Parts: sequence; structure tokens; C-alpha cells
Amino acid sequence: MASIGHNETAAVEAFDDDAATAVEKHAPGHVQLPLAPGSHPHNPASHDPDRPDISFPFQTTNTVEGGFTDEYRVTSKTGYITADLALRPVPSRYHKLPAVLADPEKAFRLKQVKLVTWYENDPEDPRNWKNAYKWYITFVCALSVVAIAFATAIIAGDFGGVMEEFQVSEVVVALSVSLMIIGFGIGPLILAPLSELHGRRPFWVVPFVIYIIFNIPCALAKNIGTLLVSRFLCGLFGSGPFALAGGAIADIWDNNERGFAVALFAAAPYGGPVLGPIVGGFIGETVGWRWIFWVNMMFAGVVACMCATIPETYAPAILLKRAKRLRAETGDPHITTEQELFRKSLKEIVVETAIRPFQMIATEPILTLMSMYASLIYGLLYAFFFSFPIVFSEGYGYNDGITGLMFCSVLIGVGLALFVTPRLERDYLRRAKEKGGHADPEDRLIGMMIGCWFIPIGMFIFGWTSPPTVMPGGGNWVGPCSAGIPFGFGMVVLYFSANAYIIDAFPGYVASALAAKIVIRSGLGAATPLFISAMFHNLGNGWAASVWGFISFALIPIPFCFYRYGKAIRGKSKRAV
Repeated sequence: MASIGHNETAAVEAFDDDAATAVEKHAPGHVQLPLAPGSHPHNPASHDPDRPDISFPFQTTNTVEGGFTDEYRVTSKTGYITADLALRPVPSRYHKLPAVLADPEKAFRLKQVKLVTWYENDPEDPRNWKNAYKWYITFVCALSVVAIAFATAIIAGDFGGVMEEFQVSEVVVALSVSLMIIGFGIGPLILAPLSELHGRRPFWVVPFVIYIIFNIPCALAKNIGTLLVSRFLCGLFGSGPFALAGGAIADIWDNNERGFAVALFAAAPYGGPVLGPIVGGFIGETVGWRWIFWVNMMFAGVVACMCATIPETYAPAILLKRAKRLRAETGDPHITTEQELFRKSLKEIVVETAIRPFQMIATEPILTLMSMYASLIYGLLYAFFFSFPIVFSEGYGYNDGITGLMFCSVLIGVGLALFVTPRLERDYLRRAKEKGGHADPEDRLIGMMIGCWFIPIGMFIFGWTSPPTVMPGGGNWVGPCSAGIPFGFGMVVLYFSANAYIIDAFPGYVASALAAKIVIRSGLGAATPLFISAMFHNLGNGWAASVWGFISFALIPIPFCFYRYGKAIRGKSKRAV
């Protein structure tokens, strides 16, 4: 690195020469940079080094100064790699060298810095744990998301009881759902960077316990204000699994082997809310709405105990602990990790978590449209929690328990999607292989192009098989009930593909891109319950559902347009790869 000149071109040449490898250009604007000498992928069969590393501490590492590194995913015989050869540019259209490498003096000092890596077959590497144990962790991660999402909708099982006791309108009671969803949107913006700094394990337990505690004032509330504030705090502290589960799954499975694991995680935020009204309906019908929260608290307590068994899986946290231990044992101050070497200031972390997501929403059409599309589907799911009682309780005269059972159709659709999403992942890997091992992000859109048709189909079936178009009698309930099957299927398949496309399109800004998606999703999810009942009562079941059907139908061209023109759009983006 001593040969680095005073301009970035010379620096790039020196970087490539020291790495003793040629830069391979796969497409205009795309450069594959080498791994550091002496390091290699954990398992070439299961790891694709060109795909985004979700375990990288995006929000707390100064990538402008230090760039990216494969430190957290590669293995080496010595247990470390030299920093001057490990750092590389952030993947984006602007292939800019990290500031520390562009400065000859700083780059020279990096030759002495040793970035800690995993050893070959390292027993502390979560990817080397036994498959049975990894599947247990995956199950607990998915179950934790189900448990929290379940809590958002369980109160929908007995809105009438809350309205009657507190003498408030349905819109006010709907706030108990909306405020918890808003908490889900805010919580990850706080918990995600904290988990990068301190590891994931503490935040599996502490926020979950606080969430459980705030279920108590929900159950004992003497007025509607207490209930609403407590529900918001439940959402805020209960958002831990949303911030941690996806990353934990990425920690223990390499990126080419996590297909079904990610499918479970993708289905959990949608399957959980569907279970809520099924359980809540029978509880409210038999023992009253307050017991809804006691039962939810018991369920959450069991899940919290299981979450407490999850060990630390976050590679930067494990390797940082190892680096501190090695420094103490050897006395070598140059042993460190990139996150420790280039840690962001508090101000920079706040900008990364609270400002950049909104900047990207305003400037990145791919992120904005894909997030809005996925968020609309999320909002429609919560619309079902208010429209199903209108159709089945008011139209068919069913009690809350039987109305809740109608949501089983959505669960069937979600279950069918679990058989499809792993196949979509295998199809993506096949396309990557056909393209020389480097698929385009647009290859992720196949699932969206399949799933997008099922959303309007489900909405039109629901609207035009409900009263008064099809009056109650005999087995006529099957029509509106069955609408949940195509909706549940399309919902999960579409979200799975949209999420993967956002990650692959913005590999250098994954944390900000996903935070932007969460903000939009929570906003639409929180807004929908506030007007959906009035919409169905004023427009009628057929036309109210059709409005959403037409909106979702109008959005169908989005994945097709990005499949065709996405590469050109990414070429004009500052942050897309």
C-alpha cells in the first residue's frame, strides 16, 4: 500500500496489485473486488461474496472513511487479515475508494492493522453450528415475530366489548391497533443501531420483558387513554423481533442456504396478525376483552423464555469480543475489527437511522415504489381485520369467534406461499449460475410478477361474493371466506420478492433502505384501520373491496417495469448498485 499515489486512480491500481488479482468486470459499472489475500469464503458452495452481507454493521460503521470489508464472513488460517488489503469501496454506481485508502499516509498505517476474522471451521462461527440447533434458532426467531404481530390484531376479536365499556367509537378503538403499528415503525430505528453496538442477545430479552409488562395496564385499563398509550408502548418495546430476527437468521445461515429460513421469516409478520382475531374472537366471546391481553401476555411470556435461549449470533459483536481478548493476551494494539476502527459518531448514527431513510424515500424511485407496493399489501391485511366483521358479523350474523375462524383462509394462503418462496430462491440461484454467478437484482422480481395478480383477485372475490350481492344462506359464506387464500398467497410471495430486491439493489445502504420500507409500511398499516370500516359501510362491501382491487391492479406494472428498466434506473442512482 506504500505505492498509493495522490489520486484515486493510482490508489485503485495499487489496491488491485497488492491483492495480486485482476479486477473482473462483469457489466458496465459493476466491478468485483477481490477478497483479501489469505482469506476465503466460509463455504464456496453456500456463500456468494457478491451478494449483500446483511450482518455488516451498516448503521454504526463509517463506510465513507473505511469502506466495506468481508471480515465478518470470510475465514482465514491466522484468524485475521490485514486492513489495507481487506477494505474495499461501498458497492454503488459511484465506485469511490474509501477515504482511508485514498490517503497514502493512512493507507500505509493500515498495513499494521489486523482485522479479526473467523478461523477455518471455527466453532464460535454461528454458521458452523449444527443444523438442528440453527433450525431451532430460526424457529424461535420466526415465532417471536409471530407473537408480536399476533398482538397487534388480537384485540380485533372483541372491538365491541371495548367500545361498550369505554363508550367510544370504533375509530377510537381502532387506534389500539394503529398505535401499536406505529410503535413497530419507531422501535427498529432505535433498536437496530443499538444491537450493532452491543450485540443482538441483550435486545432479544430486555425489550421483550418490558413489552410483556405493558400488557398489564392494557388488561387493567380504567379508561381508553390508558389502553391506547399502553398499546403504543407495547409496539415500541415489542418491535425487537422485527429489528433482530432477519439479521439473526442471516447470521447463522450463509446467503445461498437460507431460502426456507427466510421464507419463514417473510411469512411471520403476515401469519401472526391473522392468528390474532381467531384466538381473540373466542376469548372475547367467552370471558371478555380484558382476558385477551392476559392470554397474549402468557403467550408472550413463553416466547420470551425461548428468546432468552438464543445465544449471541452477531459476527461483529463476537469478533469484537475476541479482538479485545486477543489484545489483552498478546499486548498487540493493532488487533481490532472494522467496526471498532471506523465507528460512527452519535451524530452520524442519528443521521443514518433517522434522516437517510427519508432521503432515500425522496430520491430513490425503486425504493419508494417497491416499499409503497409492499406496504399497501400490509395495510390491506389490517383492512381485513375490520372488513371481515362487517361481512360476517353484520352480514351473516356470526359471533366474534366464528368470524375469527374465517381468517383461516388467509393462513392457508400463507402456508401455500411457504412452498413457493424456497423455489423462487432456487430459481434465483439458477439464474445467477446461468449468468456466470452474478445475477441482477431484477432477477428477484419473478416472485412479485407471480404474486401481484393474486391480490386484486382476492379483493374482487371478497367484495362481490359478500352481502348484499350474495345473500347469506347455505354455504354462501365460502365465497368471501375463500378470498383470503389468494390474498394470503400473493401477500407473502410479493413481500418476499420485494424485500429481496430492495436488499440486492442497495447492498451498500441495506439498513437505510429497510428502515425506509419499515417507515412506509408502518404508516400505511397504521392508517388503514382508521377509515376502512367507514369505507365499507358507505360504499358497500362490493365497491369498497373493488376500490382496493383496482388500486392493487394498477400497481401490477411496477415489478414488470423494474424488471425491464430497473438496471437503467439503478444506473442513475447515487446509492443503488
